[in-house]
Amino acid sequence: MTERRCRAKKRIVNNELNCTASASADIEKNWLGSCVPLPPAREQYPVFRGIRGIRVVKNKQTTLASFRRRLHDGMSIMVGGFMGVGTPMELIAAVLDAGVKNLTLIAGDTGFPDRGAGPLIVHRRVRKVIASHIGGNPETGRQMAAGELEVEFSPQGTLVERIRSGGAGLGGVLTPTGLGTAVEEGKKCVRVDGRDYLLELPLRADLALLGACRGDKAGNLQYRLLARNLNPVMALAADTVFAEVDALVDVGRIDPDLVMTPAALVDGVVLKNFERE
Repeated sequence: MTERRCRAKKRIVNNELNCTASASADIEKNWLGSCVPLPPAREQYPVFRGIRGIRVVKNKQTTLASFRRRLHDGMSIMVGGFMGVGTPMELIAAVLDAGVKNLTLIAGDTGFPDRGAGPLIVHRRVRKVIASHIGGNPETGRQMAAGELEVEFSPQGTLVERIRSGGAGLGGVLTPTGLGTAVEEGKKCVRVDGRDYLLELPLRADLALLGACRGDKAGNLQYRLLARNLNPVMALAADTVFAEVDALVDVGRIDPDLVMTPAALVDGVVLKNFERE
């Protein structure tokens, strides 16, 4: 009996060692060089199959040419990121290449002349901007002062909640931010339990452009650090969503616990071209 227990214990220890070695082998360097553990092989994550064994995972990897066909004049576009971090620059360049104009831009800021959403302003493709601040783009201020560009400022927290309420199908958000300031002009004031609030209306867009550090071919996205600021909430508030990813992997190679935007919200994924940048 003692010998049998010893053999069983030895098998358990060997299995644990093998699992540890396998997990260590599944460590890869992510785009900034820090270690990110990969999940086990994708076969261990069940993928729903049709009644005749057909995989029902759609490959959403697309091309910039296919993306450009979705664009048209006068559309509203949400652009993720903050001061250029987490902004999909290749998708921005594709919008410029398509020649569309009279756009409504919804973003945290207008970036810089050559980064973030800034090139859209510099090339005069935008009719109206809804943002929390100009950013480091002097061209936005110049066009605004000259009456060439309509700009609607919204405090950043309020801007995020307006986008979130648009994605959730709500009628708006009540906030005390901006009471007694220029932000209050033209807005309805609502009194709740003896306190005044501004009614901020929801925001939605025809198209959202997101920037992620990693995505899979089904459209699941993972963001890193500051890039998580506006990208996830914008994915909920647009009719069509395209993402530009630094790394594109097979379905199942992103740990489900690390997915920040699920594939159901994403219509197309474009792999970033680092050589072009």
